[in-house]
Amino acid sequence: MGTVRAMRSLKVIEQWPVDNAAAAVVRADGTLLGSHGPVDRVFELASVTKPLVAYATLVAVEEGAVEWDLPAGPRGATVRHLIAHTSGLDFDGTNVVAAPGSRRIYSNGGFAALAAAVQQATDIPFPRYLHDAVFAPLGMTASKLVGPAGSGAVSTVNDLVRFAAEVQAPTLIDPATLAEATTVAYPGLDGVLPGFGTLRPNDWGLGFELRGHKSPHWTGANSSPRTFGHFGGSGTFLWVDPVAGLACVALTDRPFDDWAVQVWPPFTDGVLAEALGG
Repeated sequence: MGTVRAMRSLKVIEQWPVDNAAAAVVRADGTLLGSHGPVDRVFELASVTKPLVAYATLVAVEEGAVEWDLPAGPRGATVRHLIAHTSGLDFDGTNVVAAPGSRRIYSNGGFAALAAAVQQATDIPFPRYLHDAVFAPLGMTASKLVGPAGSGAVSTVNDLVRFAAEVQAPTLIDPATLAEATTVAYPGLDGVLPGFGTLRPNDWGLGFELRGHKSPHWTGANSSPRTFGHFGGSGTFLWVDPVAGLACVALTDRPFDDWAVQVWPPFTDGVLAEALGG
């Protein structure tokens, strides 16, 4: 990736109330605009696992192993419902609390069912499928799924910038598939964005949370509405801003709480301002 310049905006992570933090900014062509902190340190990703699991699912769909309308999860739900958090499953279990497609209910249990469906369709243990479909071809050598499919991956900033470049200029899937995954699935559904309350609507794509015009939000006030990505309960995030033409990864070892709500948005605005020359 060549020489990495220092970005003043990334050094702000030194002021975050965490023990360890690392961050980087990357363009679609893999150009690393800057990095800071222990970028080879392995962190728990928590829900930043979900975009990785979703991407493996996109690969499985393109391979023809899985179909979006394949029944999966609770009665009446499909793979598409599960990946878009509209299956009706509750936040962290197997209880059905709504009809499929009727509400946006963020669900770790839904991603467990999603991974199970991919595993059954491919006859490959899902952690191995994720490795073979995403981690290995992208050279993400430190990344592993060691726990639940909704929250159990570990990785490094250096690995995740490879993924962040991929989801700006896909090589493992067709660009049209990525475009569908980053477009609202089941439009108009309200729901809770964990840590930020009920949003109307709570737009989501196929595994990627979509910024749109949500307020409050974990990205910046100057993030474009087309921004997509995910944050995790372990104090981690990955966002891609297609209008700005760049992506940012930040990993920490402090659980998400009010500290993140306070520091992440201005951090993102600082990154955007510096990267775009503002």
